[in-house]
Amino acid sequence: MEVFVVERVERVERLNPEVLGAGARLGERATLVQFSSAFCQPCRATRRTLAEVAAMVEGVVHLEVDAEEHLALVRELEVTGTPTVFVLDARGRIVRRATGQPRKADVIAALGAAVDTSPAAEGPE
Repeated sequence: MEVFVVERVERVERLNPEVLGAGARLGERATLVQFSSAFCQPCRATRRTLAEVAAMVEGVVHLEVDAEEHLALVRELEVTGTPTVFVLDARGRIVRRATGQPRKADVIAALGAAVDTSPAAEGPE
């Protein structure tokens, strides 16, 4: 069983809809970006968990990115396995990164970091 390990992202990076692909839009409060691959069993369970959390928390969006179709981005972000999840704040800044299959409580806790650093919490940029 894979362990969901949450890492704090030290350097400030942003992901925007142009980088994530056609039709992508960021959440008003936070975005859960999941890198997946076609035959990854934990990715399916992760998709369900993240979708459930996004549905529970207003202003949160779940986006799934096919790692094989976005190899340049995978390399740039140093994604070494799937599922890998990035938690973005409202501005698209990566505030948490995690690997493995998450528990709902872990995702909600990681979202707390994104919401705490939202534009309303920080003031104008």
